[in-house]
Amino acid sequence: MKADLTTHIKSLTLKNPITVASGTFGTTDEYSGYVDPKKLGAIITKTITVKPRAGNPMPRICETSAGMLNAIGLQNKGLEDFLEHKIPYFKKLGVPLIVSIAGETTAEFTELAKAFEAHRDVVSALEINLSCPNVEGGGVNFMKKQERILEAVKSVREGTGLLTFAKLSPELGDVSAIAGTILKQGIDGLSLINTLRGMSVDIRSRRSKLAKDFGGLSGPAIKPVALRYVYQLKKEFGVPVIASGGISNVKDALEFLIVGADLLAVGTANFVEPGATQAIIDGLAAFCRKEGLRNIGGLRGSYKSAEEKVSGCKL
Repeated sequence: MKADLTTHIKSLTLKNPITVASGTFGTTDEYSGYVDPKKLGAIITKTITVKPRAGNPMPRICETSAGMLNAIGLQNKGLEDFLEHKIPYFKKLGVPLIVSIAGETTAEFTELAKAFEAHRDVVSALEINLSCPNVEGGGVNFMKKQERILEAVKSVREGTGLLTFAKLSPELGDVSAIAGTILKQGIDGLSLINTLRGMSVDIRSRRSKLAKDFGGLSGPAIKPVALRYVYQLKKEFGVPVIASGGISNVKDALEFLIVGADLLAVGTANFVEPGATQAIIDGLAAFCRKEGLRNIGGLRGSYKSAEEKVSGCKL
């Protein structure tokens, strides 16, 4: 029996639920010698800003226990370069494209939204990065107040009819309250979670192992936190969810699907094993066959909560 991994997210149809987390896969051509991007369900780009960004000074990546810290700072060549050089590449690739965007002002969010609205033949959705912990002008510092988050979301929603996901992190505060507010503004889904702010110290120099004091923690270390937020917010709001945070193998992927994730974004694992996404896709198909599931939908959201167990007990 062949397992059907087809995934539907509103108007979007994907061949499978596996994608790559923003910033961990470059613009895909960097990984062409290791991974066939056409086998992915979708591709999420590194975050694009209006103006080019050089990013933070080196060193800006270091390995930690069960993960890694990064303080890249949204390095990218800017909107104009992406439209000129990358849109044609993705058009030929033919894989559903989700563009991650971030602005330092609401006007920049509007400009980004309108720019990608004009390329609906290539761009399938936008991921609004509201929570990058490694930049000064935008990200968590800029978006800390809920009013600014709302302004950004409104400006994107007014600038495009594309499918939109808001990327959130516990670093922002009450994720559930923020999610409820922005979903009322017409955002289609959530992307959970972004990195958590952390640090690592060189015991010889007594300094940070990064050029900055803090960086974004990703990898297996944050998986339990990500799993919790995906489960809680999917249960509370019932909207499409892109899950990320420590998805390294098929077992991790299955856990996120069981708690209700729609799309699974593999991130840090790409640095360890560039073929991780393909291994997970193959593993999902194998698991479905073993469990007698004709399609992946029979697995999604099948979690049995502890509350259900308690309510079913008879004393």
